[in-house]
Amino acid sequence: MKKLVDKYTRKMIRAGLADDPLVCGLDDELFWNREDEAIPVLGNVVQGMNINSLIYAEPAEPYQTILRYLAERYPEIITPGDCETRTFLHDLPVIHSFSAETVLSCLRKRKSVIIAEDHAIRVVTFGTVSPEQAFVTFSSVCFSSFVLFFADYLDDLRQSNVTARQQKAFAAILPFVNKPAREAPGLHAGPFSTAEQVIEAMIEAGKYTVDFGLVDSYFGNISYRLNDTVYISQTGSSLDELAGCIDPCPLDGSSSSAITASSELSAHNEIFLRTDKLAILHGHPKFAVILSMDCDEQDCPQRGQCHIKCSRERFINDIPIVPGEVGTGPTGLCNTLPPAIKGNRGAIVWGHGLFTTGSTDFNEAFRNLLDIENMCRTQYFKRVQQLI
Repeated sequence: MKKLVDKYTRKMIRAGLADDPLVCGLDDELFWNREDEAIPVLGNVVQGMNINSLIYAEPAEPYQTILRYLAERYPEIITPGDCETRTFLHDLPVIHSFSAETVLSCLRKRKSVIIAEDHAIRVVTFGTVSPEQAFVTFSSVCFSSFVLFFADYLDDLRQSNVTARQQKAFAAILPFVNKPAREAPGLHAGPFSTAEQVIEAMIEAGKYTVDFGLVDSYFGNISYRLNDTVYISQTGSSLDELAGCIDPCPLDGSSSSAITASSELSAHNEIFLRTDKLAILHGHPKFAVILSMDCDEQDCPQRGQCHIKCSRERFINDIPIVPGEVGTGPTGLCNTLPPAIKGNRGAIVWGHGLFTTGSTDFNEAFRNLLDIENMCRTQYFKRVQQLI
């Protein structure tokens, strides 16, 4: 357990989520990565739940400023509208006093709690099997709050409702988001002819996708078609740790390996069947998600169901935005995404993320993922300037 605790402490810091997180894991005894005055209270939290790991940390910037503002604006419950929140977090409860009782009252119902006390923000998350679960939840809280803050700001500008406090927070955050764009790396060149080559290329592309911040925690997936077999990352797998987590799934469904494959396998299969592409990369770059949710039609009857029922043709420059849910139902991604991505550099699913493809390998897919996110960042600030 000590190795896992140390591993996810490093991942928290490397991902820019927290500078000095407090992480614990329970094996035969409770192990903490460092000393902290909060341990007695948090130890009671662990004892009060059937869990084996916990993270307690002040989020690093810009998340600290974002969550401080959101906790003031929404003092009891923060409810982002992105897909990750809807399917994974539901909402983000906020408390204003730190005790085992107040923390437990939230964690027994939700995966996280935000503590807004003494002008500082701390977040508590937990895992029932591994510290990885606590890390994933913490990352998701930061991602969802980032998306909500920037989506709210754009919407409030449009309605002339931006407050002085909101404007101050926005100005404080800008240095953290206006960073020079990085150039795409050179990845393994295809087309690939063996399963070993495919897996090696997928592992490499997955690591770069996480390293470039194009996906939060492990969310996202990746696949490659070799003849009539789709190699795809497993559901719940970390894109930067794909070794041993890639499933070969025959397109004709003749194998049970799809049981552990990504939940978006059906959408990947449809893209392969409808196009001549061999590679698919799916990430959750923040500004692509934010802009997918931006709409100036305030009185639309489909408000609140945009992620499944948006009937408007919407684009960010040349990139289509489509609704769609994970799965194979009438509003499933397997129905909405493939026709949208055909003939385009990529397609964004409302509030969910960006899909891109490659003709022979992951170079084109990764470059498009990065370029489209940079374009979305630029477009976001153009819209802000137009509304000021």
